Amino acid sequence: MSSTERSVSSRELLLIFVFWTSLATLSSVNRLLDPRGPFAFRVVSPAGPIALAYIEAWTWAAITPLVFALSSRFSAGRAGWPLRVAVLLGSGIAIAVSVYLVLEVARNSIFGVPLMPMRPRGPRPIFAPLLEVGRFRFLNELLVYFAILAAGYAREYFFRGAELRAQLAEARLDALRMQLNPHFLFNTMHAISALVERDPAGVRRMIARLSELLRETMDSRGPNEVPLRQELAFLQRYIEIMEIRFQGRLRVETEIDDETLDALVPSLILQPVVENALEHGAARVSGEGRISIAAHRDDRQLVLIVRDNGPGVGEQAGGGVGLANTRERLAQLYGGRAELVLSSPAGGGAAAEIVLPFRTETTR
Repeated sequence: MSSTERSVSSRELLLIFVFWTSLATLSSVNRLLDPRGPFAFRVVSPAGPIALAYIEAWTWAAITPLVFALSSRFSAGRAGWPLRVAVLLGSGIAIAVSVYLVLEVARNSIFGVPLMPMRPRGPRPIFAPLLEVGRFRFLNELLVYFAILAAGYAREYFFRGAELRAQLAEARLDALRMQLNPHFLFNTMHAISALVERDPAGVRRMIARLSELLRETMDSRGPNEVPLRQELAFLQRYIEIMEIRFQGRLRVETEIDDETLDALVPSLILQPVVENALEHGAARVSGEGRISIAAHRDDRQLVLIVRDNGPGVGEQAGGGVGLANTRERLAQLYGGRAELVLSSPAGGGAAAEIVLPFRTETTR
């Protein structure tokens, strides 16, 4: 689709054909049920008016996409109103005259003379369509054109409204994603500052890993959804930073089903959840901190679970910025079809479970 014209989809073409065919069918049924019968008009067969109704309907069906294209190209804001009025009115007259001539030729082919009531006396009508055009007999066709043009403008504003809502949702998602960056950066820099004197080599490695992460997190033009394998690759770089911070006191285990690796997930969806498990869970135990990350498919849903061995969900019920932001992003992308739930497993610690629709690039 160009920046000035919205093309008509194949689905719309089918709907246009069905609409005009339905109108022709209703007109034909009404004509057949007319109590005056077919003899009120000079016809050879009752099938003649029916054929003419379908010819007229299908002629307009063929022209409707052209009128929709005009309404899209000359919609408000894309051209000055004098130019729009001139082009649309001129096009309407040209289309109306063309349709009138097509129908007049069809009438003459079917009936031999223009379709009109019988007259008891007077000269026999002759076939002179151009003369009738000069008498503005095409005004009915012009009214039909304006009706289609109005439908085209309604279609254009509907799509524009949908695009605007999508752009607003996209902007909100970008804002939510960018909100994670300073929060993530602050926590990581705090961890680096704690190791400056104790482990200078580790700090250098943390800074190198951090620069790699920031190149991705700062890219607001990135997609809202990425394959799980890409999300896990990003998460692994974050975990490497945390392993340096914990100085050998952190163990991370993963249990990822192979069929979930191509599933689409919101970008940066796991990092704040893992960060929450580290800050409120693993970092608060006296011994080794443990984090487990699991992913499996449950029918039409993808389930992601992050567990820790910390003091439990009571310590992190609020979730802070990271989990609140994650819930907002899930709601923006999936509505009520996704959720993030914190719970206390029987073995202790806390678990964060993300449930969202299972989709891949081929099924989205």
